[in-house]
Amino acid sequence: MAWVVRGEFRKLWIGQLVSASGSAVTTVALPLVAVVSLQASAVQMGALAALTIAPHLVFGLLAGVWVDRWSLRRVLIWTDVGRLFMLGSVPAAAALGWLRIEQLYAVAVLTGVLTLLSDTASQTMIPWLVPRAELMQANSAALLNLNLASTLGPSAAGFLVQLLTAPFAIVVDAASYVVSTVAAYLIREPARGAVPERSQVRLSAGLRVLFGDRMLRPLVVSAAVAAMAGAMQGPLVVLFLIRELHKSPAFVGLSLTAFGAAAVAGTFVAPGWCRRVGIGRSYLSGVFLASLNGVALFTGVTPLILLGQVLAGLGMSLFAVPQRTLRQSMAPPHLLGQVTASWRTLVIGGQTVGAAVSGVLATAIQIRPTLLLATGGMLGGLLIALCSPLRDLRELPEEASGRRSIATH
Repeated sequence: MAWVVRGEFRKLWIGQLVSASGSAVTTVALPLVAVVSLQASAVQMGALAALTIAPHLVFGLLAGVWVDRWSLRRVLIWTDVGRLFMLGSVPAAAALGWLRIEQLYAVAVLTGVLTLLSDTASQTMIPWLVPRAELMQANSAALLNLNLASTLGPSAAGFLVQLLTAPFAIVVDAASYVVSTVAAYLIREPARGAVPERSQVRLSAGLRVLFGDRMLRPLVVSAAVAAMAGAMQGPLVVLFLIRELHKSPAFVGLSLTAFGAAAVAGTFVAPGWCRRVGIGRSYLSGVFLASLNGVALFTGVTPLILLGQVLAGLGMSLFAVPQRTLRQSMAPPHLLGQVTASWRTLVIGGQTVGAAVSGVLATAIQIRPTLLLATGGMLGGLLIALCSPLRDLRELPEEASGRRSIATH
C-alpha cells in the first residue's frame, strides 16, 4: 500500500488504523465490563448491543447532512476527542466504584453517534485526498485498517482484559484517540467548494442520488439484501460450531482467524482483480464467494468449513473495495457525505434486521436450514446486481465535476 499511503492520505490512514485497533479492543472489553464487573443480565446485554448499533439507524441520514456542511477535519478531531472522554469515563468510574450499567448504555449510544460521524467524514474525505487514479487503492488501504483491527483486535483484547481487567483495557482504546486526534489535526483539508444550498440539505438527498442512478440503484439494493442475508449467518456461526458440531473453542478461533486473514489478503488482491475483470464483475465475484460460507458450514465437514471462512473473508474484500470506490466516484462531491451516510443506514439497517431474524428462524427451523436460507438471500442480492448494468461495468465512470484533490500527482 506504500504507493498510495502517502501525502495527506497517510495522516488519515494512520489515525484511522490506530483508532480502529483501539475500537476492536473495546468491542470485546465493553461487553465483558457488563458481564464481569456489573453481572449484567441477558436482557441488559441485548440492550447494550442494540444501543451500539442504534445510532446508525436513528441518526444515519442526519449524519450525512451534518458532514456535508461541516469541516471534515474538524469532525474527525472533535469526534476523536469526544470518544476519548466517553471511553475514559468507564475506567475512571470503575476506579471510583461508581460504574453502573446505565453509564455503559450512555457510552454505547454517544460513542456510536461519534463513530458514525467520524466514519462518514473519513470515507467522504478520501476522494479529496488522493488522485482519482488511486482511489481504488486508497479504499483498499482503508479497508485493510478495518480488517487488521478486526482480526488482531479480539486477541489483543483478551490479553489486555486478562492483564488489566475489562474496565482498564478500555484505556487502550481511549488512548488510541489521542493519536488519531493528532493525525486529524495535521491533515491539510482541501477546499470542497461552497456549502450546499439549503434546498439540497435534506434527509432524502443521499437516497435520491443512490436510487436515481442506474448504476448505484442496483448496487445499493444488492448490497442491502446481501448484507441482511449475511448478517443472518453471523450470530449463528459460533453457536453452530459449538453446539451442533461439538467443535472446540480453539477451532472456533481458528475459523475466525482464517476469515480475518483472508480478508486482509483480499485487500491487497482487490485492486488488481478489479483491473483484470472489471469493477462490476469484481463485486459480483466477491458476493458469490462470500455466499458460499453458509453452504460450507451446512456440510459440517471441517476442511470445507475452513475453506468457507477463507472464501468469505476474501469475498468481502473483493466486493467492498469496488462498491465503495464506485459510490465515491459517482456521487456529486457536495453530497458525498449524505450519500455515504444513506448507504450506511440502508446496509447497516439490513444487517440489523438480518441479525434479529436469524435467532427467530434458527429456533423455528433449526440452524442448518437457516444457514442455507442465508446463502439463498446472498445469492438473491447477487442476482439483483447480475441483472443490472453493473454486470458489464469495467472502469469508473466519468469523474463528477467539482472535486479538487490536494494529493500529490
